[in-house]
Amino acid sequence: MEGENLTALSEFIILGFSNLNDLQFLLFTIFFLTYICTLGGNTFIILVTVADSHLHTPMYHFLGNLAFLDICYTTTSVPQMMVHLLSEKKSISYGGCVAQLFAFIFFLGSECLLLAAMAYDRYIAICKPLRYSVIMNKVLYSQLAASCWTGGFLNSVVHTVLTFHLPFCNNNQINYFFCDIPPLLILSCGDTSANELVLLAIGVFIGWTPFLCIVLSYLYIISTILRIRSSQGRCKAFSTCASHLIIVFLYYGSAIFTYVRPISTYSLEKDRLISVLYSVVTPMLNPIIYTLRNKDIKESIKAVERKWQSHFPL
Repeated sequence: MEGENLTALSEFIILGFSNLNDLQFLLFTIFFLTYICTLGGNTFIILVTVADSHLHTPMYHFLGNLAFLDICYTTTSVPQMMVHLLSEKKSISYGGCVAQLFAFIFFLGSECLLLAAMAYDRYIAICKPLRYSVIMNKVLYSQLAASCWTGGFLNSVVHTVLTFHLPFCNNNQINYFFCDIPPLLILSCGDTSANELVLLAIGVFIGWTPFLCIVLSYLYIISTILRIRSSQGRCKAFSTCASHLIIVFLYYGSAIFTYVRPISTYSLEKDRLISVLYSVVTPMLNPIIYTLRNKDIKESIKAVERKWQSHFPL
């Protein structure tokens, strides 16, 4: 019977923000502007890090990957959410829901691991500066980036298969603004205990473990920075880490809260606000935070401006 119900289900209804009928156009405008800023800011970072040979370093290699991930995972949810805000029909096909969940979890998990790789890069740069170029060579940082993408992919495969192996019976209304694991588990009419166990277990591996590695890296980093005698040297070292730390706490705080806890504690009304933070707001803030606080990128921007002015004088 469960199998019949599962195959009979052809689409899901995304309730999203349907309870805020009077604010649909305002929300659309806000999300549209946020999405444009996200695309523009992150594309700009990718172009700058590729175009400027001075930025062909491990740190900016990871930053380019981060910008690309932000573009990808915000694109899996925000455009459709904007369509639903202006459309009478707020549905997504069964196959579309599978694809959306897979893509979102893939990019989300990859970013969790990538932030840990970036912390390791900063640890080597500050705590072992004389050996940095030897340790963090092209082979290693390419392998670290590839491992992050592979880990995110495997994580997504496991969750997608387990989630859509569940029966959904006749209830197809998702009280959320995209297909995500928690609302789908709540929607299912089957036993979700195995899914919850796997979600918590993998969440510890791909969420808490990288986060604790980041914290440990920064304990060593801060200890090393405090031993620097010149105040100018300390400020310079802190400035290279501040942007990354801000992103880590914004991203991990909301993502871990969403995925690494029992389903029984979920309140989709409140959790939607948290998911907006890491799926909509954080991808927009990343390029702003890195650009405003990063001296190398500022200098690269000025170099591009000088080139542009030399070719196209006013």
